[in-house]
Amino acid sequence: MNPTACQLRPMTGADYDAVVRLWEATEGVGLNESDTRPAIESYLVRNPNLSFVAFDAGAIVGAVLCGHDGQRGYLHHLAVAESHRGRGLGKGLVEACLARLRQLGIQKCNIFLYADNIAGEAFWKHNGWLDRFDLRVMQKVLSPIA
Repeated sequence: MNPTACQLRPMTGADYDAVVRLWEATEGVGLNESDTRPAIESYLVRNPNLSFVAFDAGAIVGAVLCGHDGQRGYLHHLAVAESHRGRGLGKGLVEACLARLRQLGIQKCNIFLYADNIAGEAFWKHNGWLDRFDLRVMQKVLSPIA
């Protein structure tokens, strides 16, 4: 199979169940309360036609979330089914996202990667992504509004 054998299209809320199954089966993808159906559907509405899924024989075999804040793009949860890896599909999904970001005038894109995700790190570096040693990620968990 080559990446063109799979069809890519923008992700929709209807893809949620199949995409979550793929994410859950993919090492290096961590899911949490931000990945519920309502949260993902809201993300897709805020970032229309930026996230993609890949199909082969009618089944979702790849997915990536993409959004932006007006300055920087962000990719989350890139996953390719183990049976379809090493054939350019992950790169194709990423390139589809980056092309859409460029159309919107976004000039840089960031990813978040678990420190122990060695395979993920190798993928991103192989595809031209660079480590930033001058930055650290910090986070604060916000309690829900009562």
